Amino acid sequence: MITRFAPSPTGRLHRGHAFSALTAWTAAKAVGGRFLLR
Repeated sequence: MITRFAPSPTGRLHRGHAFSALTAWTAAKAVGGRFLLR
């Protein structure tokens, strides 16, 4: 599985972004997949 985190470039990062990135990273790690930061 490949997951990614691609926040909108128009705004600042916030707590919701951190939650989304952590969720995607955890899901990829659980199945031996990859996490991409865009």
